[in-house]
Amino acid sequence: MRGRRIAGEAAGIVLTAAVLVGYFTYPLARHPASLGRIDSGDGQFSIWNIGWVARAIATSRDAFDANIFHPHRETLAYSELNLGAGLLGVPAYLATGSAVAAHNWAVLIGLALSVIGMALLVRHLTGRSDAGLTAGILYSFCPYVFAHTAHTQLLMIFGVPWVMLAFHRFVGHPSVGRAIALGAALGVQALFCGYYGILAGILVTYAMLFFAVARGLWRRPSWWLLGGLAAAVPVAMVLPFFLPFLRLGGDGGFRTLAEARLYSAGWRAYLASSAWAHTWMLVYIERWREVLFPGFVSLALASTAVIAAFRQPNWLSGAMPNSRETVLFYAGLVLLAFWISLGPDAGLYALFYQIVPVFTLLRAPARFGLAVSFGLAVLSGIAAAALLARARPGWPIAAAIAGLAVLDLSMTMPFRTIPPPPRAYEVLASLPPAPVVEFPFFYRPEAFHFHARYVFNSIYHWRPLINGYSDHIPEDFREMAPLLASFPNPEGFIYLRERRARYVVIHPDGYRHKARLELQERLEAHRQYLYPHFIDSEAWLYQIVRWPPYTADVKPLLYPRGGGER
Repeated sequence: MRGRRIAGEAAGIVLTAAVLVGYFTYPLARHPASLGRIDSGDGQFSIWNIGWVARAIATSRDAFDANIFHPHRETLAYSELNLGAGLLGVPAYLATGSAVAAHNWAVLIGLALSVIGMALLVRHLTGRSDAGLTAGILYSFCPYVFAHTAHTQLLMIFGVPWVMLAFHRFVGHPSVGRAIALGAALGVQALFCGYYGILAGILVTYAMLFFAVARGLWRRPSWWLLGGLAAAVPVAMVLPFFLPFLRLGGDGGFRTLAEARLYSAGWRAYLASSAWAHTWMLVYIERWREVLFPGFVSLALASTAVIAAFRQPNWLSGAMPNSRETVLFYAGLVLLAFWISLGPDAGLYALFYQIVPVFTLLRAPARFGLAVSFGLAVLSGIAAAALLARARPGWPIAAAIAGLAVLDLSMTMPFRTIPPPPRAYEVLASLPPAPVVEFPFFYRPEAFHFHARYVFNSIYHWRPLINGYSDHIPEDFREMAPLLASFPNPEGFIYLRERRARYVVIHPDGYRHKARLELQERLEAHRQYLYPHFIDSEAWLYQIVRWPPYTADVKPLLYPRGGGER
């Protein structure tokens, strides 16, 4: 009977999570292969990223040698790897062959795991899964999450509740097995999102210190030894995947405190939200750098838990043992995360930057504001459990609280229908594999993000791409981009010959009238070197069939520093 009850409760949590994800992301679940955030370079890049990793895993390829910035190697490490999200997308990629479907499946599964993790965490603390589902709504669909639908790694928030669930199990009965489980949870979160891996590590460190003092565990050497074991496990898990970042570090991988200041939160960020119930506040704050408002329901319930912990602890004790200790812990967690999110000028982030090496890889302290929403959601779950413990029957109250949370956080999703690709890519995919370059070749640094369009379009052919878009832009790309801006030209042909390019895709709509006429004149002058495979109004596909002879005034170019041919 107990086994059936647990199985039924687990099935209810999973089903409810699926329904919630379907509602909040509607209509993504209905059209997973045709919707996406293609209105921004980051959104286009994210779809390519997940699709590339899913394809690499499905076909046993080296995921790190991505097809951008050819002939550079390990170009996946030029930004967040998204290995975990790519792994989630493998089933959809195998079923459909679509990078878009792989990306959206990873997002949907990640959000469902977040709801489930929060429900289990609050259930572990209070014994009530209905209160846990309310906490899951408040955390998994908070405004911060949907402000980052173009950044897949920032949607992989599910690891934080699973990490804290593993920690509470560990602190309840410290053992080698539970220490390893805690470390494994930390490692998984780091592989899904580096920012959140660091955030979760800070939360666990704070938790180790808090409970060491609160329960007198600091006197036990085993507590610190097991804590060290828990810390060693994620290091062992993440280090092999972190090595490419270390190799890149000397070439632009490290961040400065000046950059961190640009991406720090302020008080306005904690009032910013695009939820229907919150948008009226945007008129008063005028500008903001991040979206961190947790929601009115979350603030009300969390405040109730904190006030009760100080004034009426017996009210909470009916829902959970050690209620004051747990509430104080999560209230402190909220304050800690809030302080870090304010960036270097608030002091704590600058201190961590000096003493924690991985902070030199970060540039957006405001993202630690996610932990503020997390802590408030847990406190909200505790308050909801206390309310439900006194309700008879409890399900109408539970449904009302969850319904209010849903209404509080509902918003319009920014997903758009992805138009069919130009037919030139279908022809390109049928040709023998070889490097391709796309034009216009945007050469000004402020226009580099337009190359994301070509990166996204490579999901339709997966050929090595001389173009690229990422957090890190190779120096030789910056230097040589102006030479390709006026292709076809002698310098451009030399550059492409050194990279053994074979195909050229030109998007005529990317040129203004005069520039298009000049382009057509250059193409006519070089027609003996370029064979037209496919021409229509959207894209012109050429193959380089021979190379022009060098001229005396054109200096041959070298391979990029640190680069090499595949």
